Amino acid sequence: MMAGLREMRDQMRTVDLVVETRDARIPLSSINKQFEQIIKGKRRVVVYNKADLAPSAIQAAVRQEMDKRGQHVLFTDTSINQSVRQILTVARDMAKSDPIRYPQLVIMVIGMPNVGKSSLINALRRTGLNRGKAANTGAKPGVTRSLSSKIRVLESPPVYLVDTPGVMIPFIPDPIAAIKVALTGGIKDNIADENVLADYLLFRLNRFAGLDYCSILGIERPTDDITDFLQQLGTRIGALRQGGELDTDKAVQFFLRAFRRGRFGQLCLDDLDERSVEEFFQRSLENAPLSKNQSQKAKRAAQRQRSLERARKRKLL
Repeated sequence: MMAGLREMRDQMRTVDLVVETRDARIPLSSINKQFEQIIKGKRRVVVYNKADLAPSAIQAAVRQEMDKRGQHVLFTDTSINQSVRQILTVARDMAKSDPIRYPQLVIMVIGMPNVGKSSLINALRRTGLNRGKAANTGAKPGVTRSLSSKIRVLESPPVYLVDTPGVMIPFIPDPIAAIKVALTGGIKDNIADENVLADYLLFRLNRFAGLDYCSILGIERPTDDITDFLQQLGTRIGALRQGGELDTDKAVQFFLRAFRRGRFGQLCLDDLDERSVEEFFQRSLENAPLSKNQSQKAKRAAQRQRSLERARKRKLL
């Protein structure tokens, strides 16, 4: 993770436009505060990808809240050329506005793991040049391991872009936000507790009015009891261990895959009323605590500073 941030920082001087990619299903929880210092002073477009998996009704609220914070927002579905072309239009207009300054315009695509950066790059190349895949993609986080070389996405004016590894926040202070990131695939399943994810997902599904998850999954009755739910689902899909015992692990994995593949329709896991948004930015961004590793580094830096100050007082330096 830190290596990815260092690579971004080193390359940023050659970048003209930053495309920060987030997940439309978690428009707040997929924000990474660490990007703010890296991209400071650069023009930025915030792209909420996977918009086909989120309700279109959230877009106005997200735009309004991000506009308050000076962030220009687009929503994209990488399967639709017209959707992706919005980004190319921003890049083209920027390049044409000052051809001397931008003889070739370079875009850096950044974001948390599994928000669809590589899919977006391939869609930009397909839309801009009518060419095929340029970046590896996958449903699991961490497919992109390092910065890629420049990939051309427009001929005239010449526009290139660079893919980057997904960078996770080192410590997510809000455990609910961490669960949301894991549910959408931003944290590897072998790290996250899948049973906790399933329990939270069931809780959210029960809150969505008009969502008949029983019919979608083929189970008998709605419930807020995860044990009862998994027994119903496991029986329905035939998740059995040797000897006929119910395999709840398989039921959990089936449930999570169903959500990630969009079987429950277009859903947003973040609350987007004005109060919730303000609380999120205050809690998770403005006053986010340091991770254990960051705290230790800060402590060592403070100790070094105190040692230097003592040495200066003693006129040793």
